[in-house]
Amino acid sequence: MAENDITRQPIQNGKSRLAVHRFPGGGGLVWCVASAPDTTKDLAGQIHDVLAAIDALLVAGGTTRSRIVKAEVVVTDHDRKPDFDAIWREWIPAGCGPVRSFVESRMPDGDLVEVIATAVLPAEA
Repeated sequence: MAENDITRQPIQNGKSRLAVHRFPGGGGLVWCVASAPDTTKDLAGQIHDVLAAIDALLVAGGTTRSRIVKAEVVVTDHDRKPDFDAIWREWIPAGCGPVRSFVESRMPDGDLVEVIATAVLPAEA
């Protein structure tokens, strides 16, 4: 696999928010990560912003939330899992729930949630 088989954007400080690998003959994988752009919002506000950002990144990569196969959720307070789950259930299409982990971690000041997603590109993409 050549380096140019993977598209990354945007690249800042050695990091990417989105990476796309297309398989020869069609299909591929999309990886993306999002944290809240407005850290003054409460957890619910940040969750909605993060999921909207994931949507935009997936579309930029050529896929949608219905094709997410793995999601990693990072929060600053694991006790808030029910709050996250309620919003997640409304966001993820029925029957499309990915493998998902939910972990607590220290994050930069103001960040309450981060989501890392892996999705599959359609064969025709």
